[in-house]
Amino acid sequence: MDLKLKGKTALVLGGSKGLGRGVADALAAEGVAVALVARGQEALDRAVSEISSRGAKAVGFAADLANWPTVEDAANAARKELGHIDILVNNSGGPPPSGVVGVSAKVWEDQFNAMVMPLFRITDMLIGDMRARKWGRILNIASSSVVEPIPTIGVSNTLRSAIVGWAKTLATETARDGITVNTLLPGVILTDRVVQLSSAAAERQKITVEEAIHRNTQTIPVGRLGTAAEFGAVAAFLASPLAAYVTGSLIRIDGGALRSV
Repeated sequence: MDLKLKGKTALVLGGSKGLGRGVADALAAEGVAVALVARGQEALDRAVSEISSRGAKAVGFAADLANWPTVEDAANAARKELGHIDILVNNSGGPPPSGVVGVSAKVWEDQFNAMVMPLFRITDMLIGDMRARKWGRILNIASSSVVEPIPTIGVSNTLRSAIVGWAKTLATETARDGITVNTLLPGVILTDRVVQLSSAAAERQKITVEEAIHRNTQTIPVGRLGTAAEFGAVAAFLASPLAAYVTGSLIRIDGGALRSV
């Protein structure tokens, strides 16, 4: 299927690895010029090189979401390199595992400023151009935990839920401008983040990381973990003109793991 994305541009936060990389790969395969933003220069350079080697346009800019001036500089550099940005992929890392009782005010504030606020700010920064052109796509990567909270990641449950409420409101405000806003809810997909959480679970349960991942897999109806490529394919469709009537939605990519309807 031709997703009719050739010639579009995208800025992908956290685009060097994991889910962000999966989205960047899928968009690039459809002819989208991608700007990747990530903290680690080495992984960023490797991602840009690999995507470019397949004949796609890719550029990378180092920035830390917890340090807004670096993100602002990266976004401006991306616009200078690619022109306007058609597709914004909002993707932030997660905090260490925890509950919510006894979490210090500083942790809440620091994590909000790293996970949530930069997504709000970069969207406001880019959405004016989208409105002027009457076309744009905003994809937010959250977590299936906004539907069924996971007890061991209380801070993440809370802050990603804030993104969901914001995104639904934004979708309503921008729908008549030709801009869609959708939020993707990954389940257990094999990324560094899943390995990190599995390692924490293994330590608590006194088992190996491999066993922790296996036990997690047993709860997924399809019987396996998802891949970043599968996640990216869904994102690419939602970013395309073919999905123009899909906005304000939560899209589950979890192998059927969520039990709620």
